[in-house]
Amino acid sequence: MFYNLILGREKITINKKEERQEQILKAAFEAVADKGFNEVTLQSIADYADVSKGVTNYYFKHKEEVFLSLLQWITHKIHENEKRAIELESKALNQLESYVNAAFASPEKNRKFYKVYLEFLAQANNNKQFRNINLLFYENCWKLGEEIVSNGIKEGVFPTDLNTRKEAISIRAMIDGSLIQWLMRNDDSLHNFYRKNCFETIRSFLTNESNESKSIFKIQHS
Repeated sequence: MFYNLILGREKITINKKEERQEQILKAAFEAVADKGFNEVTLQSIADYADVSKGVTNYYFKHKEEVFLSLLQWITHKIHENEKRAIELESKALNQLESYVNAAFASPEKNRKFYKVYLEFLAQANNNKQFRNINLLFYENCWKLGEEIVSNGIKEGVFPTDLNTRKEAISIRAMIDGSLIQWLMRNDDSLHNFYRKNCFETIRSFLTNESNESKSIFKIQHS
């Protein structure tokens, strides 16, 4: 009984630690989105988290440790969300559509994520750890794409000569390219257009359909 009580206390302590760390990471995310990478300090992260700087220092020794954990945290959450969306479907085209829909979460979520993510990419050339985390994120994304392409080949909806790895890389490139182009146009009303256009372009690409009206480079006329 005493042993179980000790284990219970340890579990509560671990959960509390994880909750506090996530609170700080969420605050860091908001701080980077608002201020930019170079302007964020441990003090500003603490202010966003509504805790003292000492609390932030207790869980993270320095700013770079916060940022490393933040990049791991946000890319892991993105991947897990997209993975869950795909797992809800059994057919390849439905999986592909769910994948794209999950990536295009909402204008607000996408804008914040890419503002922070692009800040990290700007630092990646000089930070090997950032590059490694980003590569792991893309490896996980490519695995999702490979699963979709492999299923589509088995179902007979995609050509049998497709290279699953190559196509998976192309899928992610088109998703990110579409989202960045949407972001640069700074118009929330175009979010749904880019989401639908992204899916149709990838679908046409994988099924070898020729449909220029669904090209990713088509400019919407409202």
